[in-house]
Amino acid sequence: MSDTEQPANQPPKEEKPDNTHINLKVSDGSAEIFFKIKRSTPMKRLMEAFCKRQGKDMSSLRFLIDGTRVYPHNTPDELELEDGDTIEAHREQTGGC
Repeated sequence: MSDTEQPANQPPKEEKPDNTHINLKVSDGSAEIFFKIKRSTPMKRLMEAFCKRQGKDMSSLRFLIDGTRVYPHNTPDELELEDGDTIEAHREQTGGC
């Protein structure tokens, strides 16, 4: 018997889902970038990585999930994000009317 075979009386081991990481998509309308981060990681790391890849300043963008603003100190767990959720990146606008 080789080392990789299971004995006949034991069921195969079930792989546990990886609940410590989450896959997220960040979209700014022209590009979509996928990230895999820990659920306890502040969103600031994802936001900085997106801005660096897009060549944009983080202060020039606003990040939203379902219309709710995402702040750098938030974590995926705090925001109750699910695997595959999309974060929208919009240009920061000042003023009104």
